[in-house]
Amino acid sequence: MLAAIRELFAELSGDAPRKSFAEDDQRLAVAALLVHIVSVDGVVTDAEKASLRTVLSERYGLSEGDTESLVAEASRRDDEAVDLYGFTSVLKRNLDEDGRKRVIEMMWETVFADGSVSEFEDNTVWRVAELLGVSSRDRIELKRGAAHRHGADADADADANAAGDAAAEPAPARDLQASSAQAGSAQAGTVRTGDAEG
Repeated sequence: MLAAIRELFAELSGDAPRKSFAEDDQRLAVAALLVHIVSVDGVVTDAEKASLRTVLSERYGLSEGDTESLVAEASRRDDEAVDLYGFTSVLKRNLDEDGRKRVIEMMWETVFADGSVSEFEDNTVWRVAELLGVSSRDRIELKRGAAHRHGADADADADANAAGDAAAEPAPARDLQASSAQAGSAQAGTVRTGDAEG
């Protein structure tokens, strides 16, 4: 009871520590993806840092302090994450198609902040788009829009990626399942043959 009263007075006086963002807060998931994309190429520029904060504060209407708290929490979550699925699954559950496209657009805005796109950044946006169910066509269109807004030329890069997407994309799950079933049948046939001989 006493702790609750202290917390209330701290909140009223403005001395309360900022509350942590919930695990399933879409803002935290987006921020973690943006933190990841900024650092994926091993070079974090001031322009990328500024863009990350601007994109988050404008999109979610956050104050400077709340934006800093969100980025700090997102950085911690990104450091702890083993993959991007934990973030994209939150977004896929909570956002409609347009919302998921906006996430990809935010990623491109952050990527183009330094005027160039590394192979690592491009690949990461592609993977996130796939996990969110954003089509290659939409991803490339969003990339071109961000490039245009930043005065970059993404046409040649986007066309090359579009052509490479078909070859680089993983096989559909049904193909993988069929391959696994065939491999299992072949192994089962070998076992039966071996059993029949022995």
